[in-house]
Amino acid sequence: NMLEWCLPKDMDLEGVEFKAIASGSHRVTTDFIYFRKGCYFGLACFANMPVESTVERGARMKSVGILSPSYTLLYRYMSFLEHQVRLQLQSPGHYSPLEAFYEDKRALLPPSGDGVVTACPANAWGAAINHSMHPEMKITHPAGCMSQFIRFFGEQIMVLWKLALLRRRILIFSPPPVGVVCYRVYCCCCLANISIPGIGVAVPEFRPFFYVNVADISALENELSYVACTTEKIFEEKKDLYDVYLDNQNVKTCRDGLKPLLRLSTADREKYRKLTEQRQMLLYSQEENGDCVSSEEDLFIL
Repeated sequence: NMLEWCLPKDMDLEGVEFKAIASGSHRVTTDFIYFRKGCYFGLACFANMPVESTVERGARMKSVGILSPSYTLLYRYMSFLEHQVRLQLQSPGHYSPLEAFYEDKRALLPPSGDGVVTACPANAWGAAINHSMHPEMKITHPAGCMSQFIRFFGEQIMVLWKLALLRRRILIFSPPPVGVVCYRVYCCCCLANISIPGIGVAVPEFRPFFYVNVADISALENELSYVACTTEKIFEEKKDLYDVYLDNQNVKTCRDGLKPLLRLSTADREKYRKLTEQRQMLLYSQEENGDCVSSEEDLFIL
């Protein structure tokens, strides 16, 4: 992987080319990926196109992405990134739309001040945005994200809920495509959202790392609490990096103190039943009354 183009030119983007294209992406035609780069969050769209070129070994693969201090509204630019990565595959080196995007969005940057970054670069082939949003967990995201998460894990959602509230280090493994797995990272963070005054201050922030690779090992070693996903199976062997390891719907831990939490109790199943009922009532309310304010994340907020 190599960094082809970026704006602004003077940002430290070392290693971002391996975050914007997940390991194993050569096996898929399209994907999207959320990641962290220092204090920034990124979204990149990947595409893989067959070409008749021995130099490119029969395939041209690129990723176009953006970085921002907040991941909250990055998804709104996904269609733009998807279009731009197709354009880069078909017409390599055509950067004028990305330059125009950068010039347009940089107007949203806050004024200079202590601790405020006034320019947010693009990743491997992108530009920058900044919405000056508070780093809170109430994220705006594509509809159905939480529904898919609950359907995927079923009753195991209650196990993940307890682990998230305990601020455990949670690592999710999945082969590419990794986009939907990044949404599971976000949903795990929603499970840890505590709104009772004074409670959330006493526990570590549940930090989403989104996609990680072997280059992130040193950063993860210093984290007391996080949730991340990876496509690299080697992480499973590095048990000192995580407390809980998810492989498909299998939730595993090597921590003796956490193993009892992996067993569903009668109370867990009853809570899941009530959750399912509340979800149905919420969906009915949204359909009948046009309620666009309530969201399924709210069902998990204490």
